[in-house]
Amino acid sequence: MDFIYLQTFCEVAKWGNFTRAAEALGYSQPSVTTQIQKLEEQYGAVLFERYGRRMRPTQAGEVLLPYAHQILALQAEARARIAEQQTGTLLIGTIETLAAFYLPPVLQTFRETHPDIIIGLQSGNEASIVQAVKDGACDLGLILDRVTENPELVCVPLRKEEFAIITRPDSPYSQLAEVKVQDLAHARLILTEEGCTYRALLLQALKQSSITHQIACEFNSLEAIKQCVLGGLGIAFLPYVTVQEEVAQGKLRALPFAYTSHLYTQVIYLERKWRSQAFQSLLDVMGHYEAPQVLSGL
Repeated sequence: MDFIYLQTFCEVAKWGNFTRAAEALGYSQPSVTTQIQKLEEQYGAVLFERYGRRMRPTQAGEVLLPYAHQILALQAEARARIAEQQTGTLLIGTIETLAAFYLPPVLQTFRETHPDIIIGLQSGNEASIVQAVKDGACDLGLILDRVTENPELVCVPLRKEEFAIITRPDSPYSQLAEVKVQDLAHARLILTEEGCTYRALLLQALKQSSITHQIACEFNSLEAIKQCVLGGLGIAFLPYVTVQEEVAQGKLRALPFAYTSHLYTQVIYLERKWRSQAFQSLLDVMGHYEAPQVLSGL
């Protein structure tokens, strides 16, 4: 039996729609229809029936569905075991912030006990990373977001992140002990790209208080954002860990922002994922690592 047919069957059951399943899998709609028809021929039973605009599994389809999930999970486990023995690779999906300022010491510690394991990084925003983990494109994800709740995923919060308004030392804002939302009226903001969780957090705070502001620039590069702040183009809102060095050198000021963030650095992986010894070891290192978080030098 072709595993692709079972994967397609599970996607149709998930979405209740051949077209949506085709989009999720990257197939054409006729291809999905053909695969389901071939699966029905193999089992000698109709697997879906239409209810209004949705396709629902028949009684036979309901019986097959849990077995299909188990078969695909076992296939993924077998592939993971074989891949680990042949290549020794773990692929992590993460955002630039964590790749640059969280992962390096974690990976250095991990390599002390697993020098032959290759770590691959796939960058993206939180939504794309979550999807990559669900699809099996990444072994695990490292994201900065509200605590993830998803029945398919295991989420392990590692630490709550501290955020700050970033300015030049000679900025009028630098005289404030703490920046309130109202202090940002008419501010020129240098923001991260759309889809970034802490960008959304700041804009949500401004919207809730009806604060007028201007987006001066937006980048997917933290270094570009910091250089623009240094150049006097505006102020930024960043995790404190990303500017510790510049704050210590007196190049930038990091001012506490009077708005509750509730954003956590967290590791996510598929609940059904087989965890190799190396995979579990990496999780353990992440769980025990604590980066400096104190807002010093303000």
